Amino acid sequence: MPTIGESFGVDAERYDRKRPVYPGALVADVVTRSPGREVLDVGCGTGIAARQFQAAGCTVLGVEPDERMARFARGTGVDVEVSTFEDWTPGERRFDAVIAAQAWHWVDPAAGVAKAAQVLRPGGTLAVFWHAFVPPAEVNDALAAAYERAVPDPPFDLRQVKTHGYQPLADKAAGDIRAAGGFATPEHRRYEWDQRYTRDEWLALTSTTGAFTHLPPEQAAAVLDEVAAVVEDEFTVHYSTLAVTASRAAG
Repeated sequence: MPTIGESFGVDAERYDRKRPVYPGALVADVVTRSPGREVLDVGCGTGIAARQFQAAGCTVLGVEPDERMARFARGTGVDVEVSTFEDWTPGERRFDAVIAAQAWHWVDPAAGVAKAAQVLRPGGTLAVFWHAFVPPAEVNDALAAAYERAVPDPPFDLRQVKTHGYQPLADKAAGDIRAAGGFATPEHRRYEWDQRYTRDEWLALTSTTGAFTHLPPEQAAAVLDEVAAVVEDEFTVHYSTLAVTASRAAG
């Protein structure tokens, strides 16, 4: 069975199709505060964020350790090099922004911040961000109960509101950046938005999350089938996109 970090590329096309894009305001904020438009996307996955920055007029290079995800991203027009960020060799290349969308928690914190400082131009922006989504309580409770029945000693507590799950990651990222030096004081930003889902759309999204991608397909399908039998046909999911940004110090 693949580890959680290795499991997202099992069905890269589904991952790309079902994962939500990032708020346009976040993309605009990063572009506006950066000295230019050359962007390095760390853990770019299938290129969801990379394509948004391309659409905003940026030139984007992705670094992605999963060859399957990288292959898909290349097929959508994103230039990708296969490597972990820690082991990636930038040479003399420098960037105006380093971003990590839903990926920074897979990067060694000390090595990651140091590498970002190395490849950013003075005044360049490090921006790391995560989606935190909160389905209606009855939907989340049904999912958690089915998951707990199917998975003994589950690695995830799905009863925890997902916003709470990602806030510690954002706080830790800010602390790591402060501790490393070479950056201005990190800033926290939160982008709030809602998205309407049908039952099938939401279950398809859920199947791309770490709680499910590492399960055997039959086990994951059984959990989602159980949930499908009890949740409403359509409902609204609230998102908070949590971002930490910091500017590289001059000199």
